[in-house]
Order: sequence, then C-alpha cells, then structure tokens
Amino acid sequence: MAEEPTRSIDRSSYVPAYAQLAQILRAQIAAGRFRPGDRLPSESQLCRQYGVSPMTVRRAVNLLVDQGLVTAEQGRGTFVRPLDLETASFNLDNLQRLFRGREHASVRLLEARIVSATERIGRMLGIRPNERAVFIRRLILQEEKPIVLHREYLIYDPTRPIVEAELEVTALHGLFSGGSSSTLKRGELAIEATVLTDEEANLLESRAGAPAFRLEHIFYDLRDRPVSWGWFICPGDRLRFTTAVGIRGERISQV
Repeated sequence: MAEEPTRSIDRSSYVPAYAQLAQILRAQIAAGRFRPGDRLPSESQLCRQYGVSPMTVRRAVNLLVDQGLVTAEQGRGTFVRPLDLETASFNLDNLQRLFRGREHASVRLLEARIVSATERIGRMLGIRPNERAVFIRRLILQEEKPIVLHREYLIYDPTRPIVEAELEVTALHGLFSGGSSSTLKRGELAIEATVLTDEEANLLESRAGAPAFRLEHIFYDLRDRPVSWGWFICPGDRLRFTTAVGIRGERISQV
C-alpha cells in the first residue's frame, strides 16, 4: 500500500477549507488508505481530526460525491465507490487532433451529386423518400496519405447555405462548421466495427476485409432540423480509443 498522505488544513491558504479537506480525502483514496466499499470517517471524526465545522465536512463530501469518488447514504455514512466502467468515456484522440488542424490534414472532394432520397436517407434527414438530397464523398488525408473516407448526405435546399459551404470545404476545421454561413447546434455519433470494402480499401490504400471503424454522425442546425447524415470509415490501425477509469495516485499539492 502506498504511504498514506497526511496533511492538516492550512488556515492561511486562499483555498477554502472544504476544498482542502476534499483534496486530502481524495489523496487518501488514491493512496489506498480508503478502498472501494470502505466507509470514510464520520462527520464528527473528520471535524475533530481536521478542526473544521460540520458544514465544511459536508461541503467536502458533496464535492467528492460530485466527482464520482464516493456515495453518501443517509444513516449509514459515506463510502468509496468501486471502479465503475459504465462511467468511462473514450476520446478519439487521433481524429480530434485532425479536426483541430494540428496534423497537417486536408480534405479532397471525390464526388458531389444530387440524389433521390431513399427511405433510410429520408428518415435520417427528415424528408420524404424521392426528395432531392446532396451526396458528398471526401477523402481526409494526413501529409498526403489517405486515412479516413467520409460519406455524407445533406438536404438539398438552395436557401440553406450549408450545402454550398460543405462543397467548398478543403480544410478539416471547416468540415463540421458549415463554413462561415451556418452554425451547427448539436450532433450525435455512433461507432461500430466493420471491414473495408474493395472500394474503401483502394481509396484508403489498405486491403479489402481489413478491420475498420465506422463513425456515423447526424448533425442539427439551431432549429433542431437535421442538416447532414453520414459516416467516416477509418482503418482500425489508424484510430485509437483511450480513457482512464478510477482515481490516479496523486500527491497533495501545496495550498
């Protein structure tokens, strides 16, 4: 077990006493002083040990509850939460760096044409089947190497500037901004495993049947109307998911 962090409340610090106490308890949990399922010292015990008021203890505990480190059960006490994988969230680090324009990435327009909406396209974009939609196919390159294929359907409406703006996108920072004339309000993403088709493998300079990720998206405008629906195809060796669960070991900072 790691050495238990010990620290008293610094009355001269600009950091509030409750925040200092929460930091102390957090560090003790990280060091293994309190393990998942263990009950923290009672309110009265913490008051005596650190010379603070019950209100200070309650605010410190509430802060730990908000951080997901403990649960407070009325009449029983405060308990350290076990590792909860359901709370894990994953970062698309590679794509995030690309979309922020930090990886010398560019966009190559492969195809743009008007199509009749199928039943599925209509359902996703909120239009009737056979209404006109715009289909766009792009290749995202990093230092001239193709890494992601993007297919997208947009509602065909000359009065909505996002269509023209999307056609003109040549840099990733504008891919989801609708150019300078439109603003997206929100989006939904779904990720699933797939394999590359012959066409996809050829465009991405990979091999047919290779594992890949499919990132489906739908974006909405400020009126909550669907603007675009599409998906990215990325070979599995070019996309990485990362996350951290639990609480890391840490030292108490000087406050």
